[in-house]
Amino acid sequence: MEFTVDRGEFIEGLGLTQGVVERRNTLPILANALLEASGKGLAIAATDLEVHVKRRLSAKVKTPGAATVGARKFYEFVRELKPGEVTVRLLDNHFVEVVSGKSRVKLVGLPANDFPAFPDAEAKGAPRFEISCDALVRMIDCTIFAVAPDDTRPPLGGVLMTAESSQVRFVGTDGHRLALVEKPLSGGPAEPRSVILPRKGLTEMRKLLDGAEGDAKVTIGPNVVRVDHGQVELVMRLIDGEFPNYDQVIPKSSKHTIAIPKADILSALRRVSVVASDRARGVKLQVGNGQLQVAANSPDFGEATEEIEVDYSGEDLSVGFNSRYLLEVLGVLDDDQPVEIALTDDASPGVIRSREDESYRYVVMPMRL
Repeated sequence: MEFTVDRGEFIEGLGLTQGVVERRNTLPILANALLEASGKGLAIAATDLEVHVKRRLSAKVKTPGAATVGARKFYEFVRELKPGEVTVRLLDNHFVEVVSGKSRVKLVGLPANDFPAFPDAEAKGAPRFEISCDALVRMIDCTIFAVAPDDTRPPLGGVLMTAESSQVRFVGTDGHRLALVEKPLSGGPAEPRSVILPRKGLTEMRKLLDGAEGDAKVTIGPNVVRVDHGQVELVMRLIDGEFPNYDQVIPKSSKHTIAIPKADILSALRRVSVVASDRARGVKLQVGNGQLQVAANSPDFGEATEEIEVDYSGEDLSVGFNSRYLLEVLGVLDDDQPVEIALTDDASPGVIRSREDESYRYVVMPMRL
């Protein structure tokens, strides 16, 4: 195998492998990137057996073939080369040589035949749809932060994706809060299909699509989902298990709604939460007579309060929340729209959304303070 490729494009392709390969794994081959040179150009692939990514590049292929090489060291070396062309060739005993100008390195490789094959998402009748890259990135941002941080309940460790003819929905929850976002589709699956996408797969998908133009193609296979955009392909294995019945925790109505500029509530929460306890991170929202008071206190740090004028004329109400849960959702809401906080009482979940955005809802359970 021997090929020559532009350094800038090569770095971009190798960079996509860095989030997938594992620093510690039981299979040494999983720390390697696969290089496949053919008449179609060069393909760079990486996998951890759960997430698989492949990037195709244009290259001058002198000798077709395949090789694997340690993904991190290979990337670090190529990144330090001067701009220009990079030549890569496979040597004896699976060594991979990289030459650019007066720079040369030989890196230890492993047999390309040992590299795991990509799972196939092309089952007969596999549902598929197209959605803009911007919309898909937005859906990931709006839900992934609400996913459970551990693996004690595997279905909560991912985002539920439901695709049907006219829309696609993402739902993430950790049992304490829930984020739901919907986007319209044209030509989606005739029959609704729900699958649970793993957090790591979504994180890598976001990297691939961030700033990309046009549409991404999403194919739902028996045990995997594949996302294609341009010269990039990502395949992720689905999480097995039953996702909670989230409909029953979304309030159908609320007694009170507070409207407030996002910048006001965000800055107030940031300041007041400084004195909240590190463990509970609780803040109290007390509303009445057109004023919202944000307060927190702890024996270790002290107490803080801040008052904000709000659009509210209902009865007085006081409710506690985890400040991190509030700050994280505010981070993804539209900066130009007022935030609406819908409440019923101090024991019922609150619903947070942007006033003009019907596509996104965030449900958060209250806490006793």
